[in-house]
Amino acid sequence: VQLIESGGGLVQAGGSLKLSCVASGLFTRYAMGWFRQANGKEREFVAAIGWSDSRTFYADSVKGRFTISKDNDNDTVYLQMDGLKPEDTAVYYCASTTVESTQYKGYDYWGQGPQVTVSS
Repeated sequence: VQLIESGGGLVQAGGSLKLSCVASGLFTRYAMGWFRQANGKEREFVAAIGWSDSRTFYADSVKGRFTISKDNDNDTVYLQMDGLKPEDTAVYYCASTTVESTQYKGYDYWGQGPQVTVSS
């Protein structure tokens, strides 16, 4: 199984970035999610989307600014990030799970984690 992410980078506060995650070799999943980890902090849940029912879940800190979406045909999940703030600076990870979960321990496979840096 591989989860390959792209789209990280440096952006000014208020700007936008879109992350993509392409999955290969992944045949069983309930949902795909995005997590992030800032320097010296624990990995935290950002958003998740049900692979069959498309239900979405968001952390309170990103609700209204971030949008998770997917393309089943291309096995890809996206994270559109608008209104970025310096506190959004972190390494962002794509992950898959076979259960309904917003906890990182509930996720089985992980991408490599592109850096997102938001300057003030």
